[in-house]
Amino acid sequence: MTKIRTRYAPSPTGKMHVGNLRSALYEFLIAKHEGGDFMLRIEDTDQERFVEGATEIIYRTMAKTGLIHDEGPDKDGGYGPYVQSERMKTGIYMKYAKQLIESGEAYYCFCDKERLASLKTEIVEGKEIMIYDKHCLHLSKEEIEANLAAGKPFVIRQNNPQEGTTSFQDELYGEITVQNSELDDMILIKSDGYPTYNFANVVDDHTMNITHVVRGNEYLSSSPKYKRLYDAFGWQVPVYVHLPLITDENHKKLSKRSGHSSFEDLIDQGFITEAIVNYIALLGWSPEDNCEIFTLDELIEKFDYHRISKSPAVFDIVKLRWMNGEYLKAMDFDKFYEMAKPYLEKELPATMDLRKIAAMVKTRIEVFPDIAAQVDFFAKLPEYDVEMYSHKKMKTDAASSLAVLKDLLPILEAQEDYSNDALYQTLVAYVAEKEYKNGYVMWPVRTAVSGKQMTPAGATEIMEVLGKEESLNRIRKGIALLEQANA
Repeated sequence: MTKIRTRYAPSPTGKMHVGNLRSALYEFLIAKHEGGDFMLRIEDTDQERFVEGATEIIYRTMAKTGLIHDEGPDKDGGYGPYVQSERMKTGIYMKYAKQLIESGEAYYCFCDKERLASLKTEIVEGKEIMIYDKHCLHLSKEEIEANLAAGKPFVIRQNNPQEGTTSFQDELYGEITVQNSELDDMILIKSDGYPTYNFANVVDDHTMNITHVVRGNEYLSSSPKYKRLYDAFGWQVPVYVHLPLITDENHKKLSKRSGHSSFEDLIDQGFITEAIVNYIALLGWSPEDNCEIFTLDELIEKFDYHRISKSPAVFDIVKLRWMNGEYLKAMDFDKFYEMAKPYLEKELPATMDLRKIAAMVKTRIEVFPDIAAQVDFFAKLPEYDVEMYSHKKMKTDAASSLAVLKDLLPILEAQEDYSNDALYQTLVAYVAEKEYKNGYVMWPVRTAVSGKQMTPAGATEIMEVLGKEESLNRIRKGIALLEQANA
């Protein structure tokens, strides 16, 4: 068997979109599942869309996600250069374009903008496409040579037939057949000498021995043109896997406006890399056992591209939050603390025991920014309604809570040890003495010291962090509020 070789070939045009990362991940998994090679190739032939610093984003994202390439601009495996603008300097694209001209599969086109603007257009997949009329295909050899000698600007176009059909095989969609009359004579070499994305793709994939190509299904309509190029050269067509569209919850194409369309967006929103990679793996693919939590090594072991779905994959931010929360729960505490620390420091004074508070929130948050709402009351007691003291399950109300807090205040004032264990023993002893239920006492105390209905820890754990003076101040305030309400 031929060794599997896949490539991730991004264009450096900005942040790494979720769809791009999924393509990279699937190509990585396909190669590694079969013990093959995974290559990084930078496709920078579209100079107008090039964004400074975008190449660094690609490297940084791939390193962070663990998608380590075996070959690339920084790892020569004998198929370089791995950057298309550098490959262009070798003359490789023009060489192959001229080979197609000699075989009649391509031709020089000297039409200016005015003539092109006069040609008819068609609506293809919602876009207005100009249909070239093969005018320059009929130029004589003498006319072509004269135009070239005169330095007249030109492009090189693919010469597609207008009769018959072209069939293309995709691993997921099967055989796709189109009428050749639908195939435009796409440009292979642009007027600036750069190859188009489509042409460079074919040349590079063949000369780099790529066996499997994974890309979005928006390229399905271009696939017959690719097939005709392979046939024109007499090259073997690689295995093509076209991935389903990724949509938002409203089944619209995932866009920048969604706020979570790129890897960087998600990291900025407090998601962790491992959860993002895990979730993106499931955007269109599922294992046989329907398991959902995977390490990267487990994904390599289980990934079978034949199980990729043709249906659009919905990017469900709620599910990603759940998955991220599962990763945080399972995370080593020291690692969690280091990642949570900046969020804690933003909300809390440095004098507080941030490690203790981190331990409280670890299993209660889904993303790190959730920490703010969980811990804000430690820094400052919020304004709250005394209705919060009423709890049906605990059988408490404003009057009973006031009685409990007033009864407990001198006991807690006399207490010296404000550790969680000591405080808990004091309150449990009080509960036993009065023959109350635990919640009958713990609920009003927790409400008084937190001012919140939901907290990441119980009353005594909160009091340990607050310390004696602040805990007593808050209980006294609770008593004052209840007395005022009961007046």
